[in-house]
Amino acid sequence: QVQLVESGGGLVQAGGSLRLSCTGSGRPFSTYTMGWCRQAPGKEREFVGAISWIGGNTYFADSVKGRFTISRDNAKNTLYLQMNSLKPEDTAVYYCAASYRPLAAMTSGDFAYWGQGTQVTVSS
Repeated sequence: QVQLVESGGGLVQAGGSLRLSCTGSGRPFSTYTMGWCRQAPGKEREFVGAISWIGGNTYFADSVKGRFTISRDNAKNTLYLQMNSLKPEDTAVYYCAASYRPLAAMTSGDFAYWGQGTQVTVSS
């Protein structure tokens, strides 16, 4: 299995940007489709986006499509989420996650391993 640790969260004004990072240990990142999910207070955890085993192919939720990008560096066991044009509704705890299945339309339930999360707060 893999252990995941997120970093890069914080407070940002609406319209601003943040880059989240996720570093893994244990099983190599190349084994997994990697992704990000988020959970706001009082809401269910929702899928944000994912990237294929090698990288280059990505899939995003409609709510973030065109604003967020995902990249990965398997040699460094690191995953990134670049968040641009942030909105107050993006405020949530963001979780790095790993999945055994190939990249496809998916939900948070498709991921087997999770980090502890990092808080992203977007002020208006």
